[in-house]
Amino acid sequence: QVQLVESGGGLVQAGGSLRLSCAASGRTLSSYTVGWFRQNPGKEREFVATITWNGSSKYYSDAAKGRFTISRDNAINTVSLQMNSLKPEDTAVYYCAAGPKITTIMRDYEYWGQGTQVTVSS
Repeated sequence: QVQLVESGGGLVQAGGSLRLSCAASGRTLSSYTVGWFRQNPGKEREFVATITWNGSSKYYSDAAKGRFTISRDNAINTVSLQMNSLKPEDTAVYYCAAGPKITTIMRDYEYWGQGTQVTVSS
């Protein structure tokens, strides 16, 4: 069992930056792919970025590409999402999730955190 806790969300002005962290407890995160997803009320949860267990492969949504960077430090059981040039449309609850394989599909991830709110003001 892996417990995931997101942190780093908050309120930022458009053009600003935030760094989200996903910390794991229970089992080591080093054997899992970790993804970030986001969701707004009334909308489906959408893929943002994902990274393989060793960081060798990373994938981003079109919305995140060029602005967001996913990284991980297995020594401290943490995956981060650096978000730059934030836009109001990036406002959402951001979730991290862990699973056995690299995928953009939500149902393929086994463990989920509770989410952290990101609000970007215009």
